[in-house]
Amino acid sequence: QVQLVESGGALVQPGGPLRLSCAASGFTAAYYAVGWFRQAPGKEREGIACVTKNDGGSNYADSVKGRFTISRDNAKNTVYLQMNNLEPGDTAVYYCATTLVMFRNCVLSQSQYEYWGQGTQVTVSA
Repeated sequence: QVQLVESGGALVQPGGPLRLSCAASGFTAAYYAVGWFRQAPGKEREGIACVTKNDGGSNYADSVKGRFTISRDNAKNTVYLQMNNLEPGDTAVYYCATTLVMFRNCVLSQSQYEYWGQGTQVTVSA
């Protein structure tokens, strides 16, 4: 059974770092694309980062490019989102997602992903 569990959300000060984890089970995440999305209150869900199967490449939304980094630890079957220089606008519930369809590239579109975690809250405030 494919499952994704996010963790690491917290209250953090502006400018600070935070790392989110996405623990996968029921499949080997290294073989599939994984994406990170976020949704702030009153706003639509936004794709912010994704990594391709076998770490073939990654994509980032302009809003987080240069600040966020997606990576994998295949031994732990876990995908991470390292967030640096956080801003109040980064406050949102963060979700990871995957698809078992073997896309060559990943995109920041919800429609590419079939399986979703439950989300973890990130709040950026002084």
